[in-house]
Amino acid sequence: MFIHLDLDCFFVSAHRTIDKSLENIPAAVGGRSNLNIFSTKKEVRKISENSGAFVSTILTNEGEKSFKDYFVDKDGRIRGIITTSSYEARSYGVKTAMSVNEALKLCPKLKMIPPNYPLYHELSQKLLKLLEIEIPLVEQYSIDEFFGDLRAYVPENELVSFAQNLKKKIYDELGLPISIGIANSKYLSKLITEYAKPYGVKYVKKQNMKDFIKDIPIKEFPGIGKGYQKRLQGYGIRTLGDIANKKELFYSWKKPGIDIYNKVCGIDDHDIILQRDKKSIGIGRTFDVIYDRNELIRRVIILSRYLCFLVKKAKVNPLTYSIKIKYEYRVKSKDYINVNRIFNEEDFKLNMKKLFLKNDIHPSHGVVQLALGVSNFSKSKEFTYDIFEYEGDLKKRELSNQIQKLRDKFGIDIIKSASELEDKNR
Repeated sequence: MFIHLDLDCFFVSAHRTIDKSLENIPAAVGGRSNLNIFSTKKEVRKISENSGAFVSTILTNEGEKSFKDYFVDKDGRIRGIITTSSYEARSYGVKTAMSVNEALKLCPKLKMIPPNYPLYHELSQKLLKLLEIEIPLVEQYSIDEFFGDLRAYVPENELVSFAQNLKKKIYDELGLPISIGIANSKYLSKLITEYAKPYGVKYVKKQNMKDFIKDIPIKEFPGIGKGYQKRLQGYGIRTLGDIANKKELFYSWKKPGIDIYNKVCGIDDHDIILQRDKKSIGIGRTFDVIYDRNELIRRVIILSRYLCFLVKKAKVNPLTYSIKIKYEYRVKSKDYINVNRIFNEEDFKLNMKKLFLKNDIHPSHGVVQLALGVSNFSKSKEFTYDIFEYEGDLKKRELSNQIQKLRDKFGIDIIKSASELEDKNR
C-alpha cells in the first residue's frame, strides 16, 4: 500500500508555527515577482538544499516586511497574488492565484503575509527527515507533498492507525497539519488525499476503488492536464469511471494513453523515486513594462549570474541555453542555442546577451518578462572540444569555480560584473 501526505495550507501553516496570532483567522500568503535581484542594494539570499518541484531555488525572506512595504508599490497600488490561503479565508472565496486586491475585497479582514521561503524549506526538510525515520521508502514530490511505500511494512488492518499516528506525530513535533490518503498505488493515494482534507486520513481499499472513482471528474486526477482533458471530452470521457471502462481506446494511444489508464486503474504505478534528476534549470522574472534595452540587457546579465550559480551548485554541464522574452500586448519571442564546451560564467553571460539581442524582435515594444534556462546536461565528463578552445575553457572554468567558492561563502552578490551595477530604475 502507498500513502500520500499533503500539508494543509502549508505556507500559512508554516507562519502559524512562529506566530500563534495567525491561528483561526482568515490569513493568506501572497507573492510578488522577486525583483530585488536587479537592485544594487545588498540583500541576504539563500539557496535551497531541497530537490523537487519547489517554489524557488533562490530563497529570500520577505516575512518581516509590513503589508505596505511588500504588497503596496511606489504608486500606492496593491500588488501580488495569493499563493496559499487558510481554510478560514477560503470560506470567503479566497483562492490560490487570485490577486491580493480581489482577495481583500472578498475578505476585508484577511491577514496578508509576505512570504518567508527559508522557513518553508526548513520545515519541508525537517518533515522529510521525520518521514525517512518512520517509513522505509519516501519520495518528496514537492515542497509540501510526499509519497510513502508501506508494502511489507504495515499490515493492511493497521494502515489507518499508522497514518493517524503519523499525522499526530507531525503536528506534535513540527506544528504542521497534514492530510493523508491511502491506496494500492501512488497516484490513487494522491487523488484520495483530496478527500481526506482538511487534517484527515482516508483509505480506499483496492476492491472498492472502481466504485469510488467512477463519478470523479477527470480534471481532479493528478497528471491529466487541460489539453488532455479536452481530448478526452471529445470522446465523451468525463469521469475516471469512463477511463476505466475504455481500456482498448487508451491502449491504442500507446504510451501516453497507457500511462493514464494504468495510473487511474492503479496498474504498474508502484515506483518510489528517491531522488529526482533535474532535466533543466531556469530562472525568470516578471516586471512592469521596460522599454530601455540597456536596462533589459543588464537584467539578462544578472539573471545569467544567478543561473550560473545554480548550474554550478547542481554540478552539471548544460549544452543547451534558452531565453524567453515576453512583451506587452502578450507578444512572445523565444530561442535557444546548443554549445559544446565546458560551462563557465563568462561565456554563458556572453551567449545569453547575444540570444537576447538576436531575439528582441519587437524593439519598439516594452518587455514585461525575461526567462533564462539551461538543459541537455552532458553525462559526467563526456565532452568534445575544439582543440583551440580547450585550454581557454579550462581556465575559464577554473575562474568560475573560484568565484563559486566565494559566493558559496559570502553570498551570490559578493561578485558582480560592472555591467550589472547601474540600476536604471533607481
